[in-house]
Amino acid sequence: MSAIKLIVGLANPGSQYQDTRHNAGAWFVEQLSHQYSIPLSADSKHFGLTGRGIIHQRDVRLLIPTTFMNLSGKAVASLAQFFKLEPEQILVAHDELDINPGEIRLKKGGGHGGHNGLRDIIDKLGNQKNFYRLRVGIGHPGDKSKVTGFVLGKPSSKERQNIDEANDEAVRSIDDIISGHHDKAMQYLHSLKATD
Repeated sequence: MSAIKLIVGLANPGSQYQDTRHNAGAWFVEQLSHQYSIPLSADSKHFGLTGRGIIHQRDVRLLIPTTFMNLSGKAVASLAQFFKLEPEQILVAHDELDINPGEIRLKKGGGHGGHNGLRDIIDKLGNQKNFYRLRVGIGHPGDKSKVTGFVLGKPSSKERQNIDEANDEAVRSIDDIISGHHDKAMQYLHSLKATD
């Protein structure tokens, strides 16, 4: 069982993007940062906001890249190389179109599914896909041509509440996630349903 040593939340930088759906992964890391009193500070060497702290007796680093989404791999690879982390020791939280707001999924490996942040991370890690992903549901606009505007738009207050509640549940499961009890975390998280 591989323990998670780096937790990444994907986002676009800047105040104009902070409340948009594409930043749902970063909202998870912000909740972790708050819950475990791990301050995030600008780290130009690693192209992001970083923090280090103890979560359930484990030494964990947090990262929100401050590159744009399609350059997320630059920050992830920088930290991974510097601290000699294997892909299996990395968890990437990101927005997921194929899951409804209020639902959240944990998985290991796989492709990028058209997500530009994941695409760049896979590329910058030397085509290694074996990192864990926390897929934060944001829903789908129903038409492929509307996806860009949708992910760069703000969720309704109810959608945001559902997303935040799903992220809260993932924070509650973080002990199992980072300690390698992934099946237990999946069983719990995958049973969650969005509230109307």
